[in-house]
Formats: sequence, structure tokens, C-alpha cells
Amino acid sequence: MTAVLRILLIMGMACGVFTPTGGAVAADARRLNIVFVNPGKTGEVYWDMVAQTMQAAGRKLDAHVEVLTSERNYRTMQELGLGVVARADKPDFLILSNEESAAVPVLEAAEAAGVKTLLLSNTLIGADAARLGPPRRTLKTWLGDITTDLQTAGARMADALIRAARAEKWQSPDGKIHILGIGGDEVTPSSIARNAGLQLAVGAASDVVVDRMLFANWTQSEAEQVTTNYLSWASRKGIRPAGIWAGNDPMALGAIKAISAAGLVPGQDIQVVGLNWSEDALRAIRAGRLLLTDGGHFLLGGWSVVLLRDYADGCDFAARSPRVEVKTSAITRANLSSIGDLIRTRAFDRIDFARFRAKTGRCGQYDFSIDALISSLAPLEGAAD
Repeated sequence: MTAVLRILLIMGMACGVFTPTGGAVAADARRLNIVFVNPGKTGEVYWDMVAQTMQAAGRKLDAHVEVLTSERNYRTMQELGLGVVARADKPDFLILSNEESAAVPVLEAAEAAGVKTLLLSNTLIGADAARLGPPRRTLKTWLGDITTDLQTAGARMADALIRAARAEKWQSPDGKIHILGIGGDEVTPSSIARNAGLQLAVGAASDVVVDRMLFANWTQSEAEQVTTNYLSWASRKGIRPAGIWAGNDPMALGAIKAISAAGLVPGQDIQVVGLNWSEDALRAIRAGRLLLTDGGHFLLGGWSVVLLRDYADGCDFAARSPRVEVKTSAITRANLSSIGDLIRTRAFDRIDFARFRAKTGRCGQYDFSIDALISSLAPLEGAAD
């Protein structure tokens, strides 16, 4: 080895060029095979975007991501997961979501088969959490979970409704601000957290009342129907509805449709908030029909691949905690332009996922903020300089 080559090697090692963490995948890193059992339906915007960010991250981080879709059927989700665990050629990692609290049989089968798992979006709750404890205790191959702080998101959404109603003086004759809550379901952890955020915000506001907390199975059509029924009831009771809190964007859009059908103007007579950062919601914000959409949690798909790439390369995210919680953010008319194009085009390959890997010596420390996301984006192809 020449003196020059030795110097270059030393410099490279000092700068972290040859370490597997803190940037691009090391040249000798093994290609990963990851399977994601998608709990959503084909064409369901949120879960499609989770899978798309996961696959985009895989392209950046040398991981093949196979997506199996359960079509919102928890039995199918379990069958798909058990099928993966039973394969002769097992993947390096299996990513699951504890939708409808249905992931435990797959986690237990994965433990028996030695398949490493990661829970995304929904972790264990209730009796399951009490029996199995945290990741890596009873189930050693359950590496951890990556979730979002959806209780804070739910509270932020409610606070925005309350501020808008107070500013417009939309109190009913009883002096109260009246809100309709539309949740996705009563059993999914992420739904429970969002709904708890709504109740937390309302509990801190003595001038606000939630007239009804109804559930619409995450769908636009059911939300439209429950909103229609609520508006009719409110009219009969002499109540002035001030806002509708919806646990996801499709339900918010269903509420908007019902409001318009009732002869009211969404955004002028009543405010609506949603969650998901969906393209349809961004259009509604731009048009003034939707106050905000909270979210960014579809990026959990991409962030999960970052965690698993680091883990495979010897930088275990559990060095800090096996439970990684990502903060969401609200998109309003004020910040719509900064992130809207990414969502509209779904050009998730613009995200430099390698930049989000933990730095050497800082395993488990991640910055998945909206500011970090925006700064990581490559320009849109064809965009003017």
C-alpha cells in the first residue's frame, strides 16, 4: 500500500466514509429483503403512500420491499403474515401494523420461526401489551415499533377548530361552541390516540362541547352519512354547529360533502379538520373548504426502512429505545406550498433517505421532522432553477 493510499484510507475512516451508518449504505452491506403486510385496501391513499415511501427508501438503502395487501380484513392480514413466517426462504424483516389489535398471532409465530418483526403505526395495547410486555422482552424477535404521536395531533386539530370558532363567534344560543367528532373506529390504537387528543383539547376548553362522537370506519361515505344526520339533529335542536373533527382526510371530505348538501359553506359557516396529508385534502385547503390536515405519518413507511437498515448494519435503534415515536405536523394554507408538491406527485424518490440514518456513535437518534424532510428533497424534475 502506498503512503498516499494509506493517508486516504485514514482520512476516509475518520470522516465516516467507510462506516455503515451516518449516510449511504456501505459497499459491503448486505441487500435486505423486507415484507410489509399492508392492512389497508388497494387504492386507500394513506396506506398506499406508506407502502410507496417504504419502497422509495428501499431503493435508496439497498432493500427490496415486498408489499402484501390485506384489503382491510384483519383475518387476511393474519393469514398473509403467517404465510410469510412459514416461508422456506424467510425475509430479513417483517413489518406489521396492529390494526384492530390483530398482529399478536403473527408476532408469536414470527418469534417461533426466528423472523424479526417491526410494528408500524399501531403497537400493542391493553391485555396484549400487559401479557407480552415491551419489545424484545417476551418476544425477542419483535424488535420494536415506530409510531406517531397521534394524541397530540388530535388535540392540535381540535384546538384549531376551537380557535377558528372563537374568532368567528360561532357559539350556539347556549353560549357553547358545538363540535361533531368523527372517529375511524373504537379499537385501533392510532384511532384511540386521535380520539383521546380531541377529548383532551375539549376538556381544557370550558366553552366547547362535543355533541356526538361517531365512528365512520375511516370512509368518506359513512362520514358523509353521519354528518348529514348530525346536521339535521342540530337544526332540530337549535344548535349552531361550529366545527367537525374528523380522524382522517376521507372522513373530513365526507363531512364537507354533507355540509354543502345541507346548504352550508364549509370554511365559512363551519370548519372541518382532517388528518393524512392527502392530495384531496390539500386541494380542499387551497379552496378554503378544509382548515387543516395533520399528518406526515405515511412517512413511517420510509422511516421504518431507515431503522431496519441501521439495525442490519450494526447501529441498533434500540440503543435509545425500541419504541420510536415521530411527531406529526399540520398543513394549512400558510405552509401548503412547502410540502404540497411532494404529496401531489408522490415522487418519494426525491427524499434522500440516507440523510436520515443515525450518525456513527448516535444510534437511535433520528430527526424525522418536517423541516428535515423539506431540506432533504431533491428538486422536482423539470422545475425551473
